[in-house]
Amino acid sequence: MSKKDKSQEASQVEETLTEENSTSNGSRSKSKKEKVDPLEALQTELNSEKDRYLRLFAEFENYKRRTGKERVELFKTASQDVMVSLLPVLDDFDRALKELQKMDDEHIKGIELISNKMKEVLKQKGLTHIETKAGDTFNADIHEAITQIPAPSDDLKGKIIDVIELGYSLGEKIIRYPKVVIGQ
Repeated sequence: MSKKDKSQEASQVEETLTEENSTSNGSRSKSKKEKVDPLEALQTELNSEKDRYLRLFAEFENYKRRTGKERVELFKTASQDVMVSLLPVLDDFDRALKELQKMDDEHIKGIELISNKMKEVLKQKGLTHIETKAGDTFNADIHEAITQIPAPSDDLKGKIIDVIELGYSLGEKIIRYPKVVIGQ
């Protein structure tokens, strides 16, 4: 071999060694990165799982609170259907008492006792009468206007002239609005 060939061969060997060194250094740096990358990846995954857990926990707490409120509301108004179906019976008792008072009958005491007993039992269960009388100011939130008639006097304009049907509430919820006639 000639000197030229030997020098070319030596330069090729040097180049190969340099390339191997650079690739081995690169692989070392890559392996260091690979060691860091899994740690960072695990840390990122841990943080996302923590976040997911906290969100799920908060959602569950909100669910428990909401269902607790719904359960309490259900217990408060569980008897609403029964109460609403008994309201016409109360109205009938009131009408019967009015008619019997006109007749001055002895039987009125028995009917009054039954009526009062029924009202007391319903009151114990949470049913309350909404106080409404002629002369009160009309409030659309708690009254239902059946009709408007010309007011007999100026001071009764916009006020209740007559109460047609009594209103009742169960707890804080109005289950039947008082039906009234208002002055125009």
